[in-house]
Amino acid sequence: MSAWLSYLAFSVFFVLAGTALFFFTLTRGALLWRGATAGASDHAAHVYPIYSNMRLIKLIDFQPIISAILLFQYDRLVSAITHGLRHMNLDGNDVLITSCAFGNVIPRVVTAALESGARKVLVADIIKNELEHAQGKLGDFENHMQYLQANATAMKLADASVNANVIFFLLHELPHHLKGQALSEACRVLAPGGKLYLAEFHRPDLWVLRALSWTYFKVFEPLGLALWDSHDPLKQLQAMGGFSCERRTVFFGNFQIIVATKAGA
Repeated sequence: MSAWLSYLAFSVFFVLAGTALFFFTLTRGALLWRGATAGASDHAAHVYPIYSNMRLIKLIDFQPIISAILLFQYDRLVSAITHGLRHMNLDGNDVLITSCAFGNVIPRVVTAALESGARKVLVADIIKNELEHAQGKLGDFENHMQYLQANATAMKLADASVNANVIFFLLHELPHHLKGQALSEACRVLAPGGKLYLAEFHRPDLWVLRALSWTYFKVFEPLGLALWDSHDPLKQLQAMGGFSCERRTVFFGNFQIIVATKAGA
């Protein structure tokens, strides 16, 4: 029995260590390599390989894996956004999804937007493979979709052209100087009375979760820690002016959903 337990413990450790190494290689490890090889000047240099390589996208975009990464709060976070969209009057208006995300968030957002009367849903991403992958999930909505290969910090849309904009876990992966630019663009394209729905990581309330989250970000995604203080998205949105903002945190403060409504309707 003792030998069996030892084998089980070794197997679990091997799987966890291998998983951690895999994700490190495709996240922070990739950024370090690009920096060392002078690839950081590329406009998409901050994008991890798991979001640009189609084989990796298909390998990792598996709902149980994505839910586990977000500590099984994925459905709760997406539901908060779709609930808000369903209570909007979007008749004849357009909705934007800024940057693709893994899991079923995009089909659910599209469904909620169309149920609220939206004319069209635009999906924008800097990576072409992400757009193609998202399109594969949205075959039933083909007549109501538009796909744009665009940088979140320089959108190819006119001012006040959409009535809702959804950003799902993008900011923590952007270099700090781009976080504010992405928020500014997200707000620029919103029509008066429109709403920005933003889901992101947040500084946990419990010290145990805070320590674990801090370690995770330091090892895998160091750009995310700034959301706790210097680049708090709520404070950045409030500093822009012209928005009324609400923040809701979930799972002991580990995640946040911000709804920013543009004034002037």
